[in-house]
Amino acid sequence: MSKVQAGETVKLANIEAGRDLNSRLASMGLVPNVEITVVSNNHPGPFVISVKNSKMMLGRGMAHKILVL
Repeated sequence: MSKVQAGETVKLANIEAGRDLNSRLASMGLVPNVEITVVSNNHPGPFVISVKNSKMMLGRGMAHKILVL
């Protein structure tokens, strides 16, 4: 997901992480096939994304584990 530019909308394909992080992200609404809009992708700061009308921030390490289509 780290290559997605601000303003782009993508679909979450998979999360390549352990059970704890997968569970944490799922509780935030990040589940397979959900649409994610990248609000801000300013290096080196965190990602700001929008999922189901909620904005949230993700650290770069977390964002690297999210695969999108």
